[in-house]
Amino acid sequence: MADNNVTESQTNDPTQQAAAPEAAKHAKAAPTPAAIKAHAPSPAAFAKNAKAAPAAKTGGFAEQDIKEAERFGRVGDDGTVYVKEGDAEREVGQFPDASKEEALALYARRYLDLKAKLDLFAQRLKSNSIKPREIDETVAALDEETANPDVVGDIPALRKQFEELKAQAQAKKESIAAARKEAVANAVAERTKIVEKAEELAANLGDNTNWRSTADKFRSLFDQWQQHQRTTVRIDKSDADALWKRFSTARTTFNQARRKWAQARDNERAAARKAKEAIIAEANELKDSTAWAETSRRFNDLMARWKQAGRAGRQEDDTLWAQFREAADTFFNARQADREQMNTAEKENLAKKEALLVKAEALVPVKDETEAKKARQQLAAIQEEWDQIGYVPREDMRRIEGRLDDVDKQIKAVEDAAWKRSDPEADARKSSFEGQLKAQLDELDERIAKTDDPKQKAKLEAEKATKEQWLNAIM
Repeated sequence: MADNNVTESQTNDPTQQAAAPEAAKHAKAAPTPAAIKAHAPSPAAFAKNAKAAPAAKTGGFAEQDIKEAERFGRVGDDGTVYVKEGDAEREVGQFPDASKEEALALYARRYLDLKAKLDLFAQRLKSNSIKPREIDETVAALDEETANPDVVGDIPALRKQFEELKAQAQAKKESIAAARKEAVANAVAERTKIVEKAEELAANLGDNTNWRSTADKFRSLFDQWQQHQRTTVRIDKSDADALWKRFSTARTTFNQARRKWAQARDNERAAARKAKEAIIAEANELKDSTAWAETSRRFNDLMARWKQAGRAGRQEDDTLWAQFREAADTFFNARQADREQMNTAEKENLAKKEALLVKAEALVPVKDETEAKKARQQLAAIQEEWDQIGYVPREDMRRIEGRLDDVDKQIKAVEDAAWKRSDPEADARKSSFEGQLKAQLDELDERIAKTDDPKQKAKLEAEKATKEQWLNAIM
């Protein structure tokens, strides 16, 4: 993409289309000085056209200017026209079939035409759009025309003006060359900045690169390159080629790295897709299981593996995830339905056991061994029915089991006391145990009297009731 075609901007300059006042009156559009050629007609041709273009006309020049130019010439009796150059005189043409005034005026106007070309060139040199080639061509043409012009007028002044114009033309060419050199240097610097940005992007590629964003930046830099090439001055081919090579190398580095990344990404996505498809297959095998605890654990393991599998691409991930969720939801919805059913059954079981508790707690307190034996039989029947009912909600299990145990303990306390009374060896311990119980009851009474905590007082009173039953049993 080195510079091959560059269109330089054109500048409209009013002086390009405007000549000196005299020259502007001669033509609709002023040509460049180099394009203006003064061809003096032959006397015969002039005479032939004399009726169509009378020599007395001034041709658009001021009469005063024509008369001033005529001072430097004369016409001989034979129609020969002469011009004075300093102390010398030179023949410039013949006009035998016209009056001396007409002949002299004709060559004076030719002088003014030539001077108008010099004036026009002076204006053109002020334009910013003039090119060195135009300057050279115009200077060469004017040099030829002012060498020995066939005109009547102040030729030394004309040549002096031309020499001054040549000096101005040379200065203009040097100014154009300097401006172009500066413009080329600026263009090279601007394009180098574009290249350096591209090289910086290529040098910073890595695992954290945002490839889409970086691709957009490279496209933007390429657009800047093309825009710069179209709108700025043409730079040297060697510089353009070298800069383009650097830019192209940076872009190639990026493209190769992006392709490598894309290939690695595709491989990772393929591996992730394969791993997730295997997980989905396992989930489908488990979804109808009723081993709730074990299968829940295995589904949790599958979820952990899913997270570690990586990404298979947004669209594929969404599809695969929907398949996995379908299998998981099948299992967990079934488990939830089972739990809801179980909760309903457990609540029903709780109501049944609480009804049995009412019956069990009605068995106590018992006063003697006979009541204890009868209560034991009834409690055994209640416990058998209790065991057949099944599970209750976990949060209620300890509460109702504790209440049933309390009934069993009270009955057992009476049974133990009766056994001890029938045991010969127990008589020796009876009085001692009786004394301990009475002492403990006295202590409990004191503690109950001192406490204000309802819960603590209820606990102490329950303990006192138990010990009183023990005391009654051994007496």
